[in-house]
Amino acid sequence: MTKLVTILGGSGFVGRYVARRMAQAGWRVRVATRRPNEHMYVRTYGAVGQVEPVLCNIRDDASVRAVIAGADAVVNCSGILVEGGKNTFQAVHVDGAARVARFASETGVKALVHVSAIGASGESDSDYQRSKAEGEAAVLATFPDAVILRPSIIFGPEDAFFNRFGGQIRFSPLLPITGAETRFQPVYIDDIAQAAAQAAMGGAQPGVYELGGPDIETFRGLMQRLLRETRRHRVIINLPGFIARIVARSLSAAQFMTAGLFTNSLLTLDQIRALAYDNVVSDGARTLADLGIDPTPMELILPGYLWRYRPAGQYTAIVESAKGLHGQE
Repeated sequence: MTKLVTILGGSGFVGRYVARRMAQAGWRVRVATRRPNEHMYVRTYGAVGQVEPVLCNIRDDASVRAVIAGADAVVNCSGILVEGGKNTFQAVHVDGAARVARFASETGVKALVHVSAIGASGESDSDYQRSKAEGEAAVLATFPDAVILRPSIIFGPEDAFFNRFGGQIRFSPLLPITGAETRFQPVYIDDIAQAAAQAAMGGAQPGVYELGGPDIETFRGLMQRLLRETRRHRVIINLPGFIARIVARSLSAAQFMTAGLFTNSLLTLDQIRALAYDNVVSDGARTLADLGIDPTPMELILPGYLWRYRPAGQYTAIVESAKGLHGQE
């Protein structure tokens, strides 16, 4: 019988790529999401009936137990970058992770893959990073043979990093950031999906893997790369800490005053605290190389989706070529 994998958060950025990888490997895929009717497109990742979106709220015991029942493998991609309503770091990253691991253990799941994040540390000043560490501990306490993947910031066509700043530079001559010298090691989304799929299929030793790409750059360096790719000229401004905190408090106050109608995903105090730490693979950590995966460089992927932020969009190459011809006249 064809094996079954349940992917918690399977309709999210990472989850969708994992679902596609597992379907391509011939597995039946159960995509667990809070709004299955909005994510019917995942069915196109496989043959008829191979990939199915199902209702699940990671905060609810009954729904988590139901989607894990009968699965041979479970991949937990659930995570949030900012808190909103009942979706707190504690509820999703800690309690949710523990719930998934507990039911995976109780139902005899063969493989559990938990997607965490580089920087996860119980000693961090960031609530996000501490919750990620506590979630990992909760998983290993119940399912000690789990594979934990810690990616750095993730890039790919639907990412929330380059696309976010690409949208900003369309309309503003300034590009404000904070933590300009913090180092990152961006990793391609499909490399993460390949690692998760491989682990779900039993092709990885239990333990923690830190996933980073071949390039390490500062936040400022990544923004400079973005500007080069988009053919934009913008002034990068590194906001001093006290100004960044004022901006973050103002945005969070707006979220509170609008009762959550506005969600502050732009800049939070917790994100500022997290930016105090480099987001790169640790010395001695197991990496993509230990899984036999060659990390994909940014220059192979970014032009394929950042063209939309160029002044002439998809016609930029034609415009640049025409300028070259004009110069030869």
